Amino acid sequence: MALRDNIREALQKALKQQERTQISILRLLLSDIKNAEIAQQKPADDNKVLDIITKQVKRHRESIEAFKQGNRSDLVAKEEAELGILMNYLPKQMSHEEILAAAQQVITEVGAKGPNDKGRVMSQLMPQLKGKADGKEVSDIVAQLLAAI
Repeated sequence: MALRDNIREALQKALKQQERTQISILRLLLSDIKNAEIAQQKPADDNKVLDIITKQVKRHRESIEAFKQGNRSDLVAKEEAELGILMNYLPKQMSHEEILAAAQQVITEVGAKGPNDKGRVMSQLMPQLKGKADGKEVSDIVAQLLAAI
């Protein structure tokens, strides 16, 4: 529950300082957490909160790309500001080299022999990298490594 409590405290500070962007994104985040708790009929633990934050980060990244294609720099700036706030609640993101090393280790453990084994590798790798790396980047790295086998 510590992560959710940190978000609540940050919301209180943002309310006192009247930071509109931070207030709106933290309220949305707490609302998503509450909806998840209602759906599963129990309090959300830190892993569930991380899942929710990760989904919101993915949504914001997709929105940024869409707004860039639509030449909407005003909306891109807004989405990037909100994304920055959300990133504060995720664990430190892994570098490309760290993801590469983890992927190579799992490929060796699983005994993957080519691109057809991507599902097995990803099912082992993603729980290890949960919240620490972007799923699309991990998928691309695994695909490249398996194609080279």
